Amino acid sequence: MHVVRGRRTIRRTFGPIGESASGKGGGMTDSARSSAPVPRPAVPYSRVSASFRRKSSSTAWRALLVLLYFGAASSFAGGCLGAIADGGPIPLAYLADTPFTSYLIPGLLLGVVVGGTQLAGAIALQRGNAASLLWCAVAGFGMMVWIFIEIAMIRQYSFLQSIYFGLGVLELALVLALLGIAPAVVARRLPSRTGTGRQ
Repeated sequence: MHVVRGRRTIRRTFGPIGESASGKGGGMTDSARSSAPVPRPAVPYSRVSASFRRKSSSTAWRALLVLLYFGAASSFAGGCLGAIADGGPIPLAYLADTPFTSYLIPGLLLGVVVGGTQLAGAIALQRGNAASLLWCAVAGFGMMVWIFIEIAMIRQYSFLQSIYFGLGVLELALVLALLGIAPAVVARRLPSRTGTGRQ
């Protein structure tokens, strides 16, 4: 609106109540708007899972990968010992109270089922597959179940059984760590792009 008084022109700007002269409502200045906190968008689970391969600085990720490959290699070796060498130095008397007359089928189960899930979990984790932690959990749980059934059937104990049962427990613990359920196991710093790392 312009009001002309003689030779002077007075310019007045009118607007809604609370609107500044610049036409911006709410009476909030630009500096106040710039300092307002901006909510951080949530990162989808698939994006977090796909970034596992890039977590080279994660102690938990690397430890889980090593354990899975170790579990796969030792399961394949034990499977070959049972299927090809019929148990090798392990006496057949251990199978007296079991449905098996040789170590052929137990060896195949050990190599294919237990070793196969360990290898599948390791490959999925290394490739950053979205279901990698699920495969790792299946591998760790499968190792524990195998040792439990083995002791229950042959009724013999060896310190190696404790080691491999502990291997399965540790794999599950590392899976929980990477899921954020046991964050103390995870390395101190993870890539910030995942939205889950601690700075």
